[in-house]
Amino acid sequence: MGHDKDWDNAFTAKDLRGKVTHAPSYAGALSFLRRKYSKNLAGVDVAVSGIPFDTATSNRPGARFGPRAIRAISSSLGWGRPWPWDIDPLEVLNIIDYGDCEFDYGDPASAPAAITRYFSKILESGVATLALGGDHFVTFPVLKAYAEQHGPLSLVHFDAHSDTWPDDGGSERVDHGTMFYHAVKQGMIDDSQSVQIGLRTTNDEPMGFNILDANQVHELGPAEVARRVHEVVGQRKVYLTFDIDCLDPSCAPGTGTPVVGGLSTYQAREIIRGLAGINIVGADIVEVAPAYDVGEITAFAAATLALDFLCLFAARKGHG
Repeated sequence: MGHDKDWDNAFTAKDLRGKVTHAPSYAGALSFLRRKYSKNLAGVDVAVSGIPFDTATSNRPGARFGPRAIRAISSSLGWGRPWPWDIDPLEVLNIIDYGDCEFDYGDPASAPAAITRYFSKILESGVATLALGGDHFVTFPVLKAYAEQHGPLSLVHFDAHSDTWPDDGGSERVDHGTMFYHAVKQGMIDDSQSVQIGLRTTNDEPMGFNILDANQVHELGPAEVARRVHEVVGQRKVYLTFDIDCLDPSCAPGTGTPVVGGLSTYQAREIIRGLAGINIVGADIVEVAPAYDVGEITAFAAATLALDFLCLFAARKGHG
């Protein structure tokens, strides 16, 4: 490589847009999609940030290592326009890797407020976020920051579990199975204008969510699922959250609470692609636990889906 080339895009990029073409995408510092690491939010459209928190998990821990695994495998995705999209988010959006959210692991009760403060700072700068979990509880403090900025949101939620199990113990409970119950009760999200996709565990009190469970996804197909999501959310502000266990364990074994009978990676990606045009304001992908992964296929699926989320941001910017 000539000396006039910037070898490590994660540290030396002079522009927040553009693909990695002058160096091997697999080499160098493993930022998300080899984007520049930066705390400077000026002119940024989307800040990617990890949340290495997994003390709310009810089964197998390890999702604290999810952000690292997703970043590492994402390096192979930053060299060309993502297929089959007709838009390239790396050419349309100013994207940075904002690093990981910091909190005191020795004081887990303080972590939710720390996460909310961290994301509130980003949102106050007019920047959208793409968060890499972490267990699924982390969506709750992120949603709190979003609701303070935007008001009640529509949630588009991909998961094997509803995460709305009733919890009368109070909103201070740190549990990745109850947080959307509290998010509805606290007015962060409007369940009547929100959709849950891929569910395949029993919850006899589903609140007011519009549910397209795994069997319905298999029967209806991705295009019809996406159409129904558009019908529910309209042009309301949407937060998209994707628990990787929405995918069948054959596609995503590296997670804490796998459930058989889930979506294929193809189905999930086609539904996401069908959501182009929704008024997306924030997104996350969570519950990647690399210790249980096989050949990095879970992390690779998560990184690819996260890139698809960036395509949704780019498509929305194109509408504007």
